[in-house]
Amino acid sequence: MVGNILITGGASGLGKATAAAVAKIGGRPLVIDVNAPEDGVDHVVADVADRERAEEAVRELAGRAGGLDGVVTAAGVDRCGPLSAVPAAEWERVIGVNLLGTVSVVRAALPYLVRSGGRVVTCASTLGLRAVSDATAYCAAKFGVVGFTRALAAELAGQVGVTLLVPGGMRTRFFDDRDEQYRPGPDARLNQPEDVAAAILFALGQPRGCEVRELVVCPSTETSWP
Repeated sequence: MVGNILITGGASGLGKATAAAVAKIGGRPLVIDVNAPEDGVDHVVADVADRERAEEAVRELAGRAGGLDGVVTAAGVDRCGPLSAVPAAEWERVIGVNLLGTVSVVRAALPYLVRSGGRVVTCASTLGLRAVSDATAYCAAKFGVVGFTRALAAELAGQVGVTLLVPGGMRTRFFDDRDEQYRPGPDARLNQPEDVAAAILFALGQPRGCEVRELVVCPSTETSWP
């Protein structure tokens, strides 16, 4: 039984696919996003980079649902370019959403997850394991998510399940705001977010005491793996 699953970034991309997958098997998706989901799923509009607002959103959704059984931190943004060319505020927002937003939501959700013996799935990236040029903000954020999640798993062992998801490129709108040189080419092979969401459900659905610690899910031709 998956139960009540809080999903950040649940109005689009991987988050939306995860919310749909949770609902399909009888769970209750609870979404935090800067945009309202189009499908009417239970949600709070909030920017996870705003710590106080993110914490309020977690408490509001947990209160509506009567608790939480899982958290999936799928919210993410990017800003490509050389460090000297990316405005500081935009660089720091990548850290704020991807890393600090993950931490804020998980921290606020912990009391509910400890009570339910629930699970956390954080979303890193293959660029959280391998660095590339013109991606200092994204790599810093996702490397941070990797370290945070591994430490969290050690800290919460036996209390809350913790899984690190390492996805490769997906066919979502994530690349739409990038300059052309940073977008996947027309022949790029990208995973469907629904397939990655299925891996998230696999992790969420494990029996208590059985841990899927880390999952790499990427296209077979992923250039940033291994």
